[in-house]
Amino acid sequence: MKAAGPPVLALASFPQPQARTPYYCERLETHAVRFPHVNVPHAHDFYLLLYITEGTGTHTVDLVTYELRPGSVFFLAPGQVHHWQLAADTRGFVVFFDTDFYLFRYPGNALYEYPFFDSSHPPVLSLSPTETEIRPLAERLLTEYQAPHSNQAEVFRSYLHLCLELAARHYPTLPAAEASPALQQIRQFGALLNQHYRTLRGVSDYAALLHVSANHLNALCRRVLNKTASTLIHERVVVEAQRLLSHSGLGVAQVAYELGFEDASYFVRYFRKYTGSTPEGFRQR
Repeated sequence: MKAAGPPVLALASFPQPQARTPYYCERLETHAVRFPHVNVPHAHDFYLLLYITEGTGTHTVDLVTYELRPGSVFFLAPGQVHHWQLAADTRGFVVFFDTDFYLFRYPGNALYEYPFFDSSHPPVLSLSPTETEIRPLAERLLTEYQAPHSNQAEVFRSYLHLCLELAARHYPTLPAAEASPALQQIRQFGALLNQHYRTLRGVSDYAALLHVSANHLNALCRRVLNKTASTLIHERVVVEAQRLLSHSGLGVAQVAYELGFEDASYFVRYFRKYTGSTPEGFRQR
């Protein structure tokens, strides 16, 4: 049986208090409490915007971890794997929307050509905490989403379009828009790791897929992320093991099988080595 990849969540995974719509908006602090499973790596089949207004934390997108701070605005395209760790005082807005919902009013390639949805650019803008362009639009998106107007979809889509257009204006002036080759390779490694971590555990395996040497990949990871490529591989396996142990009814042997371990006892030793706990011990905690 082919093992599943990181969970890909649809909008239906986030029950809405009103009639189901192809878009969603909520305060981040409320969303995080209602859907705690988003703290572990997963992807979406829709687009996501995350706006931080207060607090701190981290947001990991395709292996790269970014610091959260007031004014941080993240843009994720379908299929990107991410998870976050939020401080207790973190506040903000989260927005989801389906591709077809946006293209219904704004057809063409514009959605796909926004710089923040291009892997050669970082998925985050670091704006001033006091900026007055995008935050008021995020507030309007939430107000509109919560209001039962007959033309809600059209107004929501218009505010969303303005958010994307205004955000895109910031990218030509960002140094990162010149596309760091090192960061591009790290993202490619992250995408490959999310795809193959169940079957490929060697640095040389990923180096071959990237057409670089294992030494080059290790040096790159050390320089950009301050971790070895091997450490990143093991972390990805362990995080997925923790997700399955926390959010599924699978036994330890079944979890081992899902992760590509032929020997459950070896999986137990592997898990203990990198977490300091047995799988059962982790599950009981």
